[in-house]
Amino acid sequence: MTEHSTVQSTESPTARVNSGELVLSLRGVSKHFGAVSALTDIELDVHAGEVVALVGDNGAGKSTLVKILAGVHQPSAGTITFRGQPVTLSDPATALDLGIATVFQDLALCENLDVVANIFLGREMSPMRLDEVQMEVRAWTLLNELSARIPSVRDVVASLSGGQRQTVAIARSLLLDPKLIMLDEPTAALGVAQTAEVLNLIERVRDRGHAVIMISHNMEDVRAVADRIVVLRLGRNNGIFYPDSSNAELVAAITGATENAVSRRAGRRQAEQDYQDQQDRQDAR
Repeated sequence: MTEHSTVQSTESPTARVNSGELVLSLRGVSKHFGAVSALTDIELDVHAGEVVALVGDNGAGKSTLVKILAGVHQPSAGTITFRGQPVTLSDPATALDLGIATVFQDLALCENLDVVANIFLGREMSPMRLDEVQMEVRAWTLLNELSARIPSVRDVVASLSGGQRQTVAIARSLLLDPKLIMLDEPTAALGVAQTAEVLNLIERVRDRGHAVIMISHNMEDVRAVADRIVVLRLGRNNGIFYPDSSNAELVAAITGATENAVSRRAGRRQAEQDYQDQQDRQDAR
């Protein structure tokens, strides 16, 4: 079996048991740009009330996969099943109508508008004219459900911190109550306190029953909130891990360094430990 076709699953006795509905299932999803294969035979399952971290080096195919699920790109092959039904995500509007929301890294916020206007941007409550009161009440309700730390929904976004802006973007994605939310590098360029705020927010989104796909390069952030960690390498699946997996295991899967000095030393240590355990059992008899 070649390196690229190896898919391993590291079972964790401490992993959070997930009994939620299977929201998203990918089977054999591939994407070609001319002669270039960006994704090959990708498989992925995401359940309700679960955070799945999608990790990989630059060029691993993470962004391409997210754009396929967001309806920006269409797969060249494979099937996408959403809530038990095969679907075709022909454009972003179709994905959103089905219940797939995406928060891209640039957040796409209007800095000169206030929080309410950003949350309802393009989805304003306006039977006859803009219902500012109802939009403000709905914005506060949504932010309070997320325990968000926003001083005022009438503050302009330009005055908010990076973590607060991420909160506004996530709240906007929840407005239509999607079943699946994809977060592209949600903690990138944030300080320690703001990162903690966003990670807490992701946990609250999961606790609301939403399925979450989180793309990140930060392994500590991934381990803090993810229930499973899916590794992509060179456009292919290269392992499924759990938060208690070691850095060495994750780095080896991400980089393909399955036979480097670190892994060889770890293997020798494990072999020595196994031998010692066997000797101890024999002595106990």
